[in-house]
Amino acid sequence: MDYETLSETEWKRVDRIWQLLDEDETESARRELDALLGNRPGHPDLRIVDAAVSLEEGNAPHALDVLKGAERSADPALFFHLRALSKYELVRFEQARDDAGRALAIRPDMAEAHDLLARALEHLGKHELAEEHAAEARALDPDAFPEPLEVSDEEFDRLVEENLRELPGPVRRHLEDLPVLVEPLPRREVLASEQPPLTPDLLGLFVGRHLLQRTHGDLPGIPGAIYLFRRNLLRVCADREELAREVRTTVQHEIGHLLGLDEDDLDRWGLA
Repeated sequence: MDYETLSETEWKRVDRIWQLLDEDETESARRELDALLGNRPGHPDLRIVDAAVSLEEGNAPHALDVLKGAERSADPALFFHLRALSKYELVRFEQARDDAGRALAIRPDMAEAHDLLARALEHLGKHELAEEHAAEARALDPDAFPEPLEVSDEEFDRLVEENLRELPGPVRRHLEDLPVLVEPLPRREVLASEQPPLTPDLLGLFVGRHLLQRTHGDLPGIPGAIYLFRRNLLRVCADREELAREVRTTVQHEIGHLLGLDEDDLDRWGLA
């Protein structure tokens, strides 16, 4: 099927949508895109933008779906990168690796594709190759992909223990029967236990039944556990102070899930 090229005015509107995404104005970007799609439904270049907006909305299944038919877009490298990112979010690490590689075959200096490939390779256990691509992303765009925080496993564990002791009393009481465990990355089967899957980049996770689901007939025992994912936390923190804050926030967030709070509740309680 042939498509007419977008007009200069339409490309300016597309540029405006990308700008809105850069400014975290996802709702405004969606409104602008929907207005464009009304005149150009199914256009490959707008499918690309739709996928990017959908990923910002946390809707990877829709992003992957709208990319069907976007193969003929004006930017094939971006097409493969967004398809790789959609598959990564859906815990299809092998497919994400392959599509990120296709994006880099077209545009070797695409920093975000190097970073994505590094993250996919980490989940596949290819740590040396992952570090090569992470280093390439840093070299190409050091502001977007800075050096991750260097903290030994032992120091990380000590930092977690120290910050758990500094949590408010009511929060600490919930931890008496709820272990906080540190793992390098979330396991694939844990991520895929929900549909759509949990993002591989999550910082922490409560696993178990929240208090509102329990009854007096439940067998006694540990209610579950809170997991902290070391590599993801180190990737998003610039220094140890920020890491300490993120650990406290993540643990309190997951205790909120233990109490049966949803994301809106957590936001109102300041635990989002």
